[in-house]
Amino acid sequence: MTKNPLLDNMSSSSDQNRASPVSEVIKSNVEAGHKRIVNGPKIQVGIDSFAAAFDDSSIAVNPSEPLQDLVKQIERTDQVGLDVFGVGEHHRQEFLDSAPAVILAAAAARTQRIRLTSAVTVLSAADPVRVFQEFATLDLLSQGRTEMIVGRGSFVEAFPLFGLRLEDYDSVFAEKLDLLLKIRNNEHVHWSGEYRPALTGQGIYPRPLQNPLPIWLGVGGTPNRSSVQECLDCH
Repeated sequence: MTKNPLLDNMSSSSDQNRASPVSEVIKSNVEAGHKRIVNGPKIQVGIDSFAAAFDDSSIAVNPSEPLQDLVKQIERTDQVGLDVFGVGEHHRQEFLDSAPAVILAAAAARTQRIRLTSAVTVLSAADPVRVFQEFATLDLLSQGRTEMIVGRGSFVEAFPLFGLRLEDYDSVFAEKLDLLLKIRNNEHVHWSGEYRPALTGQGIYPRPLQNPLPIWLGVGGTPNRSSVQECLDCH
């Protein structure tokens, strides 16, 4: 899994209140993103982790224990000086991390410096309004140490779970990414799309401490299949 910092300073490429394809959303700010990569901060070192519901011998464990251990691991990672800790999101029996923002909030109360991020937020299966609210709240709790990595998800069980069709795998993500970035960049949002009721100027609260809240794009597979690579090939 890689992260694309182009989304840090991104605004929607659509002049209308409609969602745009992922490549077009990213392409609109490639030049600014490229400058950020070249002139950006030092390399950061961190850990991504999941909350497994089974131990190494595939034996089910007390589900509270892995979550407690994960929070302790994040606390220890903060103490030894690593830069960032990411928690994944899954909606299947083997994992306990279906709500990474909740896990990260517990860690925020026990850490001082380390940045906290999802790895990844399965944006396709979520409401961008609610996702933004959760991570804005986490940013306030952590005093400005929150980031978000969004992606389509490498497993498909979230689609039927939340009433989505696999045929819409790409288009639903593009639309929700477009909305998430509009919310990140605007307190009051005018937007309409296919997969969610329209917004007609409602305010989205709370607002995060960081402005803008860092949002990264998590991608996988071959470079030729990546929307990020499509975008980078264009400049």
